[in-house]
Amino acid sequence: MKDLLKRFGLDGFIVLLFTAIFLAWLYPEPGAVKWHGVSLSDVAHWGVSVIFFLYGLRLNWSEIYSGLSNYRLHLVTQSGVFIIFPLVVLPMTYYFGRQPDGTISTLWLGIFFLSALPSTVSSSVVMVNIAKGNVPGAIFNASISSLLGVFITPLWMSIFVNAQSGSGRELYSIFISLIIQVIVPIVAGVSLNRYWGNFARTHKKLLSKFDQSVIILIVYTSFCSSFKEGQFSTLSTPTLFALSAGMIALFFVAYTIMGVICRALRFNREDTITALFCGSKKSLVHGAVMSQIILTDPAMAGILLLPTMLYHALQLIIVSILARRWAAGSEAVGSRQ
Repeated sequence: MKDLLKRFGLDGFIVLLFTAIFLAWLYPEPGAVKWHGVSLSDVAHWGVSVIFFLYGLRLNWSEIYSGLSNYRLHLVTQSGVFIIFPLVVLPMTYYFGRQPDGTISTLWLGIFFLSALPSTVSSSVVMVNIAKGNVPGAIFNASISSLLGVFITPLWMSIFVNAQSGSGRELYSIFISLIIQVIVPIVAGVSLNRYWGNFARTHKKLLSKFDQSVIILIVYTSFCSSFKEGQFSTLSTPTLFALSAGMIALFFVAYTIMGVICRALRFNREDTITALFCGSKKSLVHGAVMSQIILTDPAMAGILLLPTMLYHALQLIIVSILARRWAAGSEAVGSRQ
């Protein structure tokens, strides 16, 4: 089973994510209440800061600097992540997502939230490497996307979620929280990179297990609150299948648009691979963090995060297949030469 999952770009992490949702449905109480003044959500909150500290600690600056000069690649990739995605979803959210009272349904809000998230880091770099793309360019774009998302994602979400409507917090409060929880730990990790960087990179696999454990805990606690408050009572099985199909369609729409832009700008093969893979992926880590910070009602976080979870799992399957096809094409070109 493990080998079969890996063939399709999946691993035990994805299985555990959906297991966490199942456990949240069975036992929502442990994740939704405080024990002696401390909840599992509090533990996850501080665990996220450790994740970003370790991310800063593992940054390889020589690889980032080597990809710095390719500004066309960076502009196209970041435009795909933060402009093309939201502009594709925004009209549909306005048209299909409105409820009778004029507000946007939480599920459609989750889809728009997904579109505004930054690109994922580790899997983007891994898949670009498998496809034989521009790896330094992937490292740079994945890293800069994580930092830009702290500011751009809340700006996009402020269209529908704001303090005036009562569904979200003040924008400056969101920025401050994200800076404290994301930017400060990354800067601290970067500042200690020269001392502990080699240790962190040597034990990268072990530290990634910690990262995944924190994300699973966030997913569990988010869905516990949602199940406890009955947020999923209106979601039927056909709706979930339609949502999954929509996530696949969204991926290929973004992937196709990015491909057209790359061809129009005459990108070489390596840069095209990097733009396609980094520009079409979305970060579950940032989604888990921001869903907790942007909304005032914790019970909404689970359903807000659902489209991102589905997209995350499906993008790994799709991109894994595409990466191997790109790699096979590269080998065929090399053999003809």
